[in-house]
Amino acid sequence: MKKLVLAAAFVAAATAGNAGTMEEPVMEAPVIVEDTSSSSSASGIWIPLVLLAVVAAVVIAD
Repeated sequence: MKKLVLAAAFVAAATAGNAGTMEEPVMEAPVIVEDTSSSSSASGIWIPLVLLAVVAAVVIAD
C-alpha cells in the first residue's frame, strides 16, 4: 500500500512539472508622459509690461 501511495505521489509531482507550455513573455509598452506646458522665458514678462503701460498711460493722461 505504501508503494502505491509513493508511486501516486511521484506521478502527481511529475505531471505538475509538465503542466503548461512555453509562451513568449508579454512585454508591456512603456508609458511616455510628455510635458505639454510651454516654458518660454518671455511668457512671464507680458503681464508686468502691460501693467506698466497702463500705469504710464494713466500718468500721461493726467
